Amino acid sequence: MLFGMPRASAWCLVVCVCLGPSLFGETPAAKGFTKTVAVDASGAWVDTGLDAGAGSRLRVTATGTIQYPQAQPASADGLPRGWKDLLRVLPDNSSGRGALLGRLGSADYSQPFLIGASREINAASGGRLFLGVNQPAGEKGEGSFTVKIEVLDAGKPTADAIAFDKLPVEKSFSGIDAAALGKIPPRVGDIDGNPGDMVNFLILGSEDAMIKAFGAAGWVKVDRSRNDAIIHGLIATLTKESYVELPMSELYLFGRPQDYGLAHAEPFAVVAQRHHLRVWKAPFEVDGQTLWVGAATHDIGFDKDNRNGGVTHKIDPDVDLERKFVGESLYATGLVSRAAFLQPPNPLREARTATGGSFHSDGRVLALLLAAH
Repeated sequence: MLFGMPRASAWCLVVCVCLGPSLFGETPAAKGFTKTVAVDASGAWVDTGLDAGAGSRLRVTATGTIQYPQAQPASADGLPRGWKDLLRVLPDNSSGRGALLGRLGSADYSQPFLIGASREINAASGGRLFLGVNQPAGEKGEGSFTVKIEVLDAGKPTADAIAFDKLPVEKSFSGIDAAALGKIPPRVGDIDGNPGDMVNFLILGSEDAMIKAFGAAGWVKVDRSRNDAIIHGLIATLTKESYVELPMSELYLFGRPQDYGLAHAEPFAVVAQRHHLRVWKAPFEVDGQTLWVGAATHDIGFDKDNRNGGVTHKIDPDVDLERKFVGESLYATGLVSRAAFLQPPNPLREARTATGGSFHSDGRVLALLLAAH
């Protein structure tokens, strides 16, 4: 579920965008433009060469079949989902094997969505259109789809790219200044007060806008408890979908646990590794806007918990890479209007998490301003 929306419906209507301009210029295809491409089951995404503008509408129709061993021919709508699909890591785990998928923009951040035999795509923002087949990595079928793409509305040109490694460091960002930074603890902690992950990003915008941006970027809201996980995992099994909302531990900031825990993960890898973050609503506003304070890390495996000798997740010690991933994935949605770095008064450069794992940073905090819609 993407913040309460079924995955399939969420990506059928609202799709992610590429980070920056198209590969062949920023001019979207004209209204009435039509193109036909072939998509086979080789496993590679097909670059249609079509740059959809922001707010554009595309009609995509597909004919043909894909044949897999010991299965009936799959139309562009895909094969009926079965129990074995729970053991397959599919690009879109809510659609059938062999279905025609679309993707707008970078493979790092944009989410595949179902096209099937016919779909009208309403692109919230622009991006290069790629097409592919919903099948596990390494699997190949026989046959192909003939796909016709019609531009119903050209939309507007895409935004320029942001080089997140070269963002400026500003003294003030939309009202977030040294005084505001001084009200934000530099680190979160566990229930016993042990300091943990560093605060490494800030978001200015309403709760609805923040939720919309993370959902459009492919982040899913994780379960808050083990009981929730059991129930939702069972539902996912019964509906033949992969469960990716594995809970994360509660950490504390401003005297309370996170308001949202979010993850960006692949099915079956979620237990050992995933991009994840926690977000707290600040107890004060900035220039009349809601401020969200976040701590993001990347789980890359397992480690010993020095507090109790148990097993815990090991994070990538270069936490700045996860800060960058958060910024780029959100900017790719077209829902972020401005980004910059802020330098806290006492920047944190090296430390250990509450479980004992070490990490390092340049000490900067990423600030994002959500676009007004």
